[in-house]
Amino acid sequence: MKKRLEMKGRKKSFRFSTTDPPAGDGSFSRFSWPTSKTRKSPTSSNQTKTNQLSSIGVANTEENRRILRSMLFTAPGIEDSISGVILFEETLFQSATDGRPFVEILNAAGILPGIKVDKGVVTLPGTDEETTTQGIDDLGARCAKYYAAGARFAKWRAVLKISESAPSPLAIRENAHGLARYAQICQQNGLVPIVEPEILTDGAHSIDRCAAATEAVLAAVYRALSDHHVLLEGTLLKPNMVTPGSEAEPASPGDVALATVRALARTVPAAVPGVVFLSGGQSEEDASINLNAMNAAAATRSDASTFPQKPWNLSFSYGRALQASALRAWGGKEENVGAGAAAFLARAAANSAATVGEYKGSSGKGGGGAAGESLHVSGYKY
Repeated sequence: MKKRLEMKGRKKSFRFSTTDPPAGDGSFSRFSWPTSKTRKSPTSSNQTKTNQLSSIGVANTEENRRILRSMLFTAPGIEDSISGVILFEETLFQSATDGRPFVEILNAAGILPGIKVDKGVVTLPGTDEETTTQGIDDLGARCAKYYAAGARFAKWRAVLKISESAPSPLAIRENAHGLARYAQICQQNGLVPIVEPEILTDGAHSIDRCAAATEAVLAAVYRALSDHHVLLEGTLLKPNMVTPGSEAEPASPGDVALATVRALARTVPAAVPGVVFLSGGQSEEDASINLNAMNAAAATRSDASTFPQKPWNLSFSYGRALQASALRAWGGKEENVGAGAAAFLARAAANSAATVGEYKGSSGKGGGGAAGESLHVSGYKY
């Protein structure tokens, strides 16, 4: 008999946060189930932490990862903006600097612990360096172990790219199939699956090219989820926003909002309760402004009457775009833990406001200018 999914009855939204591998954790997010008005999301963790710590010149040791995670997870008021955190396996079984298990700290704050369950990507033979994701073989046993340890949702990242020949039909099909198998296995073991088909921003492609690729990928993903009998009401979608490539001229928040919501409206069933966007290397500020534009669009755009309907909650599941300012403010120094926590909370509050279209833009707080810096890394892996 299937375990009962832990998704019903929550009156508040989920905010998920991810922190980088072996350092912090994956992503911090905020999400609401369909019956609630929400301003929270999920976050993610480990390889990401390696990249994060090295970016500020701090050694990637277990103790430094523990200190960073402690700073983020115990920030006063984190529960006001974050409803879930995507952890790495290390973090799920790790304790904070005060000796309390991280899972216990999150639960006490009303924040759901999640777990990254994929094992990274490998090259897909027969393609132009496209990839597929590993980790299916022992996934059922790992999900059971993670559930027993306190995880209540999971994340699996599929990675696609845009080029003259990509995303290819083969890469789209293989990654959609992998996401569907993962989601079904999670649901069988009581975990809510976050489905993450990420299209990298690498390249000089246009926003229209990104929209076409995003629609093709999402259409394949939802067909595969249906074929595998995945309960859509018991899932979340974590997609990329529809933006021009990293080497192209940036689009306005209004254009990103329209292109993104239109792509979702054409491909994502209304049964899906929520969409929690990944930041995809956008700056902290851009990630907040673009999310805000989607949620404020109906009230602010001159063509509001033709703006696509949004049957899903649109929220965030950011890693880099929630932690860059915090990392810089902290700098690996004990005396800066308070400043790092404050910078983190400032970005979390900004994104929380963006989930209801109320973010007014940065006032310069939260990292001394770090919020406006691009976080793009070509071929980003974690």
